Amino acid sequence: MCGIAGIFHPGIPKPVDPARVRRMLDVQAHRGPDGQGVWTAPGVALGHRRLSIIDLAGSPQPMADGALTVTYNGEIYNFAALRAELTQKGARFHTSGDTEVLLHGWRHWGPAMLDRLDGMFAFAIHDTDAGTLFLARDRFGVKPLHYAELSDGSVAFASELKGLLAHPLLRRVPDISAVEDYLTYGYVPDDTCLVAGVRKLAAGHTLLLRRGHPLPAANQWWDISFADRAIGKTDALAEELIERMRLAVRSRMVADVPLGAFLSGGVDSSAVVALMAEASPRAVRTCTIGFDEADHDERRFATIVAKRFATDHVDRVVDADDFGLIDTLAGQFDEPFADASALATWRVCALARESVTVALSGDGADEALAGYRRYRFHAAEERARGLFPAQFRRNVFGTLGGIYPKADWAPRPLRAKSTLLALASDGDEAYARAVGVTTPEWRGRLFTPAARAAFSGHRAEDRYVAAMRAAPARDALDRAQYADVKIWLPGDILTKVDRTSMSVGLEAREPLLDHRLVQFCATLPASMRLRGGEGKWLMKRALKPYLPDDLLHRRKMGFVTPVSAWFRGPLAEQAAALSRSRILTETGWFDMPTIAKMAADHRAGRAEHGRTLWQFMMLERSLGRLFG
Repeated sequence: MCGIAGIFHPGIPKPVDPARVRRMLDVQAHRGPDGQGVWTAPGVALGHRRLSIIDLAGSPQPMADGALTVTYNGEIYNFAALRAELTQKGARFHTSGDTEVLLHGWRHWGPAMLDRLDGMFAFAIHDTDAGTLFLARDRFGVKPLHYAELSDGSVAFASELKGLLAHPLLRRVPDISAVEDYLTYGYVPDDTCLVAGVRKLAAGHTLLLRRGHPLPAANQWWDISFADRAIGKTDALAEELIERMRLAVRSRMVADVPLGAFLSGGVDSSAVVALMAEASPRAVRTCTIGFDEADHDERRFATIVAKRFATDHVDRVVDADDFGLIDTLAGQFDEPFADASALATWRVCALARESVTVALSGDGADEALAGYRRYRFHAAEERARGLFPAQFRRNVFGTLGGIYPKADWAPRPLRAKSTLLALASDGDEAYARAVGVTTPEWRGRLFTPAARAAFSGHRAEDRYVAAMRAAPARDALDRAQYADVKIWLPGDILTKVDRTSMSVGLEAREPLLDHRLVQFCATLPASMRLRGGEGKWLMKRALKPYLPDDLLHRRKMGFVTPVSAWFRGPLAEQAAALSRSRILTETGWFDMPTIAKMAADHRAGRAEHGRTLWQFMMLERSLGRLFG
């Protein structure tokens, strides 16, 4: 795993100062502590920071072969098979790693090479003869890639935003529409950036820069489809699912450095550990973090799995009041990121790095197999919508929802206001609202009139609605999962894992995001993904020989961070201080008295605003770092 950066002049091939690329690499040194390289030619410079995983002594980057030069972040899990195929075609290899496969693969197949790659990656290939720079990102967006067109006509790219910020020609001007998106979701989605002019290459997309041509639009090379349905009996499909999971796990166990796994005690990470133990001749190294609050502590479930598969297990208790990492995380994420589970994710990555360099995680199964609780609610609401005409729902449920008191403190089934408003909307609109953190009504109160005018009609929920309506899908569950794979997965989950793992020099691999496995899951009938109010139904059935029932069917916990309690306790004064923040006030975007009342009401227990206050705290820190 690595950090990459580069500069390309599509117009006149002006010389590129390699010191600029080195500065772009230096701020990403955490991504690659084992080595650094810069390659230059007229009009181009490519840079690389290396975390050595495969072919430790060889495969330095950027790597050149004739007219081609590559800088690459990621892992190609099927590189050995591709290497053998390319050797038969006459390719001569000088290293034993996966990087050189990209050079020979590009020479033989061009962009069609991407369809053959099984892995996570973001890379740039420069072709001196053709005068081109080709950028590509993996199917799900596991690895990041930012780029921007600069005032001198060049295009700069980097793994992380901080790499671009190190370039002196990047103008630091905020994009207010990204603030609307951030307050809605708690993260800045991949189709926008808080720094105006910076773009993120979307998951499953490429960008081909040609000398003498303007910056083009990105091109989609892969997409997932929920439009087809697998045919077969339940037991046969369960067997196929577990076999695909087995192959995905084994392919990600190739490494020339110590390898282990995160083990939370949940179904997904437990499944990965079970299949690793099946494939490994040695004890699998596993790690778990626990909390000093019983309601948040999953260590006993992780211990059950560790003992069952005789893993080399380590756990550590961290303080639930672990807010000392706030500034560290703000620096790692660059853009504001308010998924508070990043605190716990950083801790488990740091624990894993004490003994391994590569760790397998269980991320991806919830999106692929409808594991989130919101899918259950969405499916139930869709059934209810089918009982009433649309106009009746708008008139009756919409009116009742408008007058019903808001009860954020109540369990979801008792939040009648949210349910009534959801039933009044169509399914796509309701789901777009459900995945948000701060509602449109609250955002209307928090933003000033000037800020709302600056949005020019932009509404954060529209991207979810558009994704769901354009989804290659058969039903409402398909559409919701598709939108999450396209928006939530790369914007929140994979960003969280990439930044926290890379910050400590750890490579995280997600076997349950193997593209063939996920595509197979997308073909399963909805009833095999979600049945009887339980997500991942077929996966749990397939795992019965591996895991005990009380683990397979226990309530999902996840990494819970008690931000609401913090803002009524040790961080109460910091919450109150948000309304006096110089940084937030000077933007002119926010109604500061509303923020003050929100903090006071939350502290007094009159309302629940913990997540929104957390958003503002992380936003304030990011704005201070990005724009001073």
